[in-house]
Amino acid sequence: MLPKLGLPLATVDMVGVVGRGWRGRFELIPRLLKSLVQARKILTKFQPDIVIGVGGYASVPVLLAAKAKGIPYIIHEQNAFPGMSNRLLGRWAKVICLSLPDSGSSFAEEKKRITGNPLRAGFENCPAAVDVQGKLLIFGGSRGARAINNTVIAMLPLLKKWQQEPFIVHQTGDDDFLTVKDAYKRAGYDNAKVVPFIDDMVSAYTDATLVICRAGATTLAELTICGRPAILIPFPHAAADHQTANARKLESAGAARMIAQEDLNAEKLACSIAELLNDKQNLQEMAKRGRELGMPDAAALILDECRTLLNKSYPEVD
Repeated sequence: MLPKLGLPLATVDMVGVVGRGWRGRFELIPRLLKSLVQARKILTKFQPDIVIGVGGYASVPVLLAAKAKGIPYIIHEQNAFPGMSNRLLGRWAKVICLSLPDSGSSFAEEKKRITGNPLRAGFENCPAAVDVQGKLLIFGGSRGARAINNTVIAMLPLLKKWQQEPFIVHQTGDDDFLTVKDAYKRAGYDNAKVVPFIDDMVSAYTDATLVICRAGATTLAELTICGRPAILIPFPHAAADHQTANARKLESAGAARMIAQEDLNAEKLACSIAELLNDKQNLQEMAKRGRELGMPDAAALILDECRTLLNKSYPEVD
């Protein structure tokens, strides 16, 4: 995406540690050393005043190189449970920005700041009131989620028995698009909108009564800023099962319902949807509680932390 936007991009040759055995971790050492050299060259050429790490294995060599060169760095933790990279590198971070208030138990208290998770512009303009006409938005991330897609396919005959069928917008991902589209057609859902990818997510959230989706950090930030009730189905194989921790955070706040993938089936999903769509007052209350967690100024807050740390003044960025 960055080259398409005309923005510079530099990469390091690094892979993840999670899921590797001892042999795999031992074999990782030469690659880590190579990526450290690459990261050092990038920093030497770019000469940053500060480095921001957002977790993931690619941040490890870059932040280690920054520490070696005496460049201060900030960490941003997006999830309810910190990843291994951020837990490891948090000890040397000057500031640790958190998306969720109670996700910082692994970090020193004096370093923590609650900033939220930055998003593309426009989500803050989503109307507060939820359209209660029974519109479902279903997606599993940009590449889709097969478990969600297959469960929804199995659920369609159950929804056809309802007195009023919900209107559905379903982002399938490229791999399952034709299969899912054909399933809607065979089930008689000619008015459903089935697409491989949604570019305008703000409009999709605006029109949605209820969202059925995974529980990644960016998705949760979008849900809370837009204030949309959701049924969250966490991806169970995410690192440290962080999506389940994310989903539980929203569920405990009354902003969402969670169904574990191992408990997911067509009947349970259909019953959960019916229960929520039939309680319009609860839908609005869930939306309200979600918005209370949303932080639309996350990017500005993180930049403020950078400016404070460097004790410098910069012009405002539009």
